[in-house]
Amino acid sequence: MSKAVKDFKIKSPWRIKRYYMYVTATIISLVLPWIVINGNHFFLLSFDKMKLHLAFVQFDMQELYLMPFLLMLLFLGIFGMTVVGGRVFCGWMCPQTVFRVIYRDLIETKILKLRKRIKNKQQEPDMSKPENKVKKVIAVLIWSLLAVVAGADFIWYFVPPEDFFKYMANPADHMTMIGFVLGVALFLIYDIVFLKENFCIYVCPYSRVQSVLYDEHTVMALYDEHRGGHIYEGHKKKFTKQKEIQVEEPQAECTTCESCVTVCPTHIDIRQGLQLECINCLECVDACTTVMGKLGKPSLVTWSSDYEIVDQKGKTKYFRPKVLAYIALLVGITIILGLMGSKKEHMLLNINKETRLYSTKALSDGKVRVDNSYVFLLQNTQNKPMKFYFDVIPPKGMEGKIKIIKPSKPFNATPGAKKKKVVTLRTTEMLVDDVRKDTIIPITIHAYAFDKDGKKSKKISVIRKSIFIYPKESVVKAAK
Repeated sequence: MSKAVKDFKIKSPWRIKRYYMYVTATIISLVLPWIVINGNHFFLLSFDKMKLHLAFVQFDMQELYLMPFLLMLLFLGIFGMTVVGGRVFCGWMCPQTVFRVIYRDLIETKILKLRKRIKNKQQEPDMSKPENKVKKVIAVLIWSLLAVVAGADFIWYFVPPEDFFKYMANPADHMTMIGFVLGVALFLIYDIVFLKENFCIYVCPYSRVQSVLYDEHTVMALYDEHRGGHIYEGHKKKFTKQKEIQVEEPQAECTTCESCVTVCPTHIDIRQGLQLECINCLECVDACTTVMGKLGKPSLVTWSSDYEIVDQKGKTKYFRPKVLAYIALLVGITIILGLMGSKKEHMLLNINKETRLYSTKALSDGKVRVDNSYVFLLQNTQNKPMKFYFDVIPPKGMEGKIKIIKPSKPFNATPGAKKKKVVTLRTTEMLVDDVRKDTIIPITIHAYAFDKDGKKSKKISVIRKSIFIYPKESVVKAAK
């Protein structure tokens, strides 16, 4: 072996790095639903209790205006990732890819030896052999069990584990939930065992979207035709042996070993150029790196850009205007989401004035009592019962002249339940002396809960604007 071959260092396979990513993503997805801080989850969209938990903060369904921002972050994040690194999401984070690796590479290949080698994904097992049929059934059974776990894990982001297992104790009362779990599991069995990578090729719309996101600096798995030679002419394969290539291109280094083809999970030949089916798993890069490394040469298939490999114009530009625009949008939406989330109200309150404008009554001291009635709809969004009360804040100059008569003392509200309270505001003072019309007086309602020590809570406190209607002079005189 020559010194050049000995000195050439083969890089750590991308496949191993992807496995670390898969393990990390799997652990996070399984553990995250179990993490609870102050009774709140990191993410939970509960249709059962009509709640949204986000970053361990609880929001009511009326606050679902946050969801569009979450969806924008998700899609812009994936689109921005695609502009920079092609379908890197598909090859490194997509559950479809992770599940296929678990089933094909771990269960079928490593555990049951149904497949001969991980590096050969084109050769399907010989199902004419009885022992292989048995292994196939075992593989499907193992995956079915894992599919049920995956289905349950998916549901845990909508029904938290603490409720999920309580509901499972009475399955007849929660058939919808169980149906969703089994439905997800059945889909995963069909998808991973039978549909396979055809899902990525024919079903997933992302492969069609990616083509409009790519530019000459997008990083992807690319075959270097300048070094390896032109194997294809359009869609037609020109050469099958290295000697044939070197007749036209003496410098061609491709050995036509087909390692990059046999290892591809979506069954494409990377030497044909950019194809929608490529999921950037970089298996072909690993395969070529191993083969060419034995010859003391760098891989002919690399994770690079058209600008650098195909056009050979220079180094790939990662921070270009398009990428900076995506970063700016993501940062901006994150800031907006953070600001909106930080203004969350820890109780919900709607105020509706009754259809009767006011009521009047003469008092023994010659004054006239004016009452305005309202319907307050309050909801305790905390996880424990709380005591609530209201204060009325009149405009400047009328302090202390408008008071709450009903309710007369704090009241209890259970978590999540909506409570309707009839609230009466009263004044015995002559607030306005208008001979022509009733006067609308703007007021502020301060609703609050009490802390453990019986003081007004600064955290659970909301302000609402409303009006107090004071009758015209003729009505006041008639009441007397």
